[in-house]
Amino acid sequence: MKNIVTIVMYHYVRDLKHSRYPDIKGLDISLFYEQITYLKKHYHFITMEMLIDSIENNSSLPDKSVLLTFDDAYSDHFKYVFPFLDKHKIQGSFFPPVKAITEHTVLDVNKIHFILASENDKSKIITEIKNELDKFRKDYKLESYSFYYDKLAQSNRFDSADIIFIKRLLQVELEESLRKIITNNLFEKIVGIDEVSFSRELYMDVEQIQCMNRNGMHIGSHGYDHYWLGSLEREKQKTEIKKALEFLTLIGSDTNNWTMCYPYGNYNETIIELLTEYNCKIALTTVVDIADLQKYNKYTLPRLDTNDIPKDKKATTNGWYLKG
Repeated sequence: MKNIVTIVMYHYVRDLKHSRYPDIKGLDISLFYEQITYLKKHYHFITMEMLIDSIENNSSLPDKSVLLTFDDAYSDHFKYVFPFLDKHKIQGSFFPPVKAITEHTVLDVNKIHFILASENDKSKIITEIKNELDKFRKDYKLESYSFYYDKLAQSNRFDSADIIFIKRLLQVELEESLRKIITNNLFEKIVGIDEVSFSRELYMDVEQIQCMNRNGMHIGSHGYDHYWLGSLEREKQKTEIKKALEFLTLIGSDTNNWTMCYPYGNYNETIIELLTEYNCKIALTTVVDIADLQKYNKYTLPRLDTNDIPKDKKATTNGWYLKG
């Protein structure tokens, strides 16, 4: 019985060379095409419905199964990804953050990405952050800049220590209200485009998501406000789920087979209890691993990042292929 699947996670997939932001950390569309060709050669594409059936009915998945997932409903997904998948009869699973789509806001995490992409000299961004911390230190009882830098600036496999410091300070460390104030100030100063216009350019609209849904793509939940769900009180978690389900109904998604992709990969036992209560079928994390359905709970399924998969159609298989 085969119940192992490689779930691949994508965010920005765009024509980077001709983009206003060529330095955004994304996958160039030409490399996406190469990667899909590589996957077609070595894997069997499955649909979200097949994965749900395997979990609920213990049905067997094809050998070397792979499922494609796309977070945040970027307009580039509709422009570049959807036509290519449709042409090759491959299903993608897309997870839109509702508020960004319906209220034309920009996710804080995206503001941070484009702040970083708009300034090559990251020390200039850090200088602006120092000034913001000084400005709000008294009112918010903040620690010194060096305290935060020493605590947060730890490089990882994708980012330098400076970039990790900026991301963690503005995404997690500071109080939410202050994070938003500082991020908005930096976005206005460094990116310099009004939020509504930027949002309409960055994300898909409702009609585009409905079109993908009608044409066989899976549309799941990415929350309403794109919060760190594990940090919320139960009632707020419930509100996030209800609003997301309302949106799935609006775009015509099958809410009897709805799925969750945790924003930032963040969850706790309470949100899992609520997903069970609301009959969610599957939830996806950002844990880096192959999804062995015997090993992982259906609400804690891991994914590989696009960078874990070769982006050359002629590439040889790697360790993840052997594991999957």
